[in-house]
Amino acid sequence: MDEEEALLIVDNNNNNNNNNNNSRDIHILSISFVLIFLSFGAAQNLETTLNTVENLGTTCLGILYLSFTIFSIVAGVVVRTIGSKKALVLGTSGYWFFVAANLIPSWYTMIPASIYIGFCASIIWVGQGTYLTSSAQSHARENKLHEGTVIGHFNGEFWAMFAGHQVFGNLITLFVLKDGTGGSTTGTTLLFIIFLSVMTLGIILICFLSKKDNHKKAKESPESSLDRFSTLTSLAKSVFKPLCDVRMLLIIPLFAYSGLQQAFVWAEFTKGIVKPVLGSAGVGGAMAVYGAFDALSSLVAGRFTSGLSNITYIVCGGALAQAIIFLWILLQYSATSGLIGMIYPLIMAGVLGIGDGVLMTQLNALLGILFQHDMEGAFAQLKIWQSASIAAVFFLMAHITMQAMLVTMLAILCVSMVGFLLLTLRGEQALSSS
Repeated sequence: MDEEEALLIVDNNNNNNNNNNNSRDIHILSISFVLIFLSFGAAQNLETTLNTVENLGTTCLGILYLSFTIFSIVAGVVVRTIGSKKALVLGTSGYWFFVAANLIPSWYTMIPASIYIGFCASIIWVGQGTYLTSSAQSHARENKLHEGTVIGHFNGEFWAMFAGHQVFGNLITLFVLKDGTGGSTTGTTLLFIIFLSVMTLGIILICFLSKKDNHKKAKESPESSLDRFSTLTSLAKSVFKPLCDVRMLLIIPLFAYSGLQQAFVWAEFTKGIVKPVLGSAGVGGAMAVYGAFDALSSLVAGRFTSGLSNITYIVCGGALAQAIIFLWILLQYSATSGLIGMIYPLIMAGVLGIGDGVLMTQLNALLGILFQHDMEGAFAQLKIWQSASIAAVFFLMAHITMQAMLVTMLAILCVSMVGFLLLTLRGEQALSSS
């Protein structure tokens, strides 16, 4: 009896340690991503306002997201080959080099950094999803809990914390550049050194993550070349097969619009609306407001998400809010001085943040409901179309006016909503018939 009790105690201790490790890993993953992306996100917001010579900043962001689009196709293979933890560590290096390149911004430093970060962005996000899901599955298995519930809880913690990166990063920008040093070498150099220091801390934290073994990897046979070929074949199918689904074709315009509206905020809105009124330091403050309302709307929209009908109402509300802001800028807005003139860009930033938070949460929920049998392919389509549309904005931004961009976005938004409503009608009919 004593031996059995001792074995039970040891087994319980091991389970407790594993549980603590899984929870600890999610805490570390969440905090490290906040530290890394508060630095990168704030730096990205400043690209089009600081690196304006020959549109260097705009071109670099276009190349970044074009690279992201291309490498997203093969990111799954890379992560499977090196493992999720190594993919996370390697992925962070691209963000570090991109911020470091801003210390000496030129075509010779920024272009290579933009291409490399596109590769790193593709593998870090695939690695993040794989690592988080693996941790949740392990936690559920060890505690005999419902796997979907645990995955939801772990994702909830991660995304709730991640949403704050826009707030923290842009507040740092606001405080460092508050004395009007946005255009000076000293002010921007200090800012990017701070970002590099914070980002380095986040990279160090990621190194303390536990290694998650891929159980499928342990079953590798000597015919590894055949396994690699089948992996490439299955990856190609997961990317292109969803395009044969009518539901996916109906929602792709909304994928593209979600990327377009993000790129508009990062590039044209900060450059053409915020900076003329609030200055470079004000870009940080406006984007902090954007991030705060983005995080808040994500949490609220997530709470009310329970089915296709709810998703339809929430998405329509977010789209209407953004459409009102676009029409305001297009038809009536003009920069004015005084307190009211300073408040207008902040109001716009808040409403645009609400729309973005709604789109991000509801698109992910919609894919989870409608494409349960091909989740990887569905989410791959989301990333590919988002990053491709973001790249298009940054490349075309120097050649079209803000008015033309707004008209284009409103047109795409209308097409997106028609496709989205048709999709939800088809989905409701399918669910009711089943």
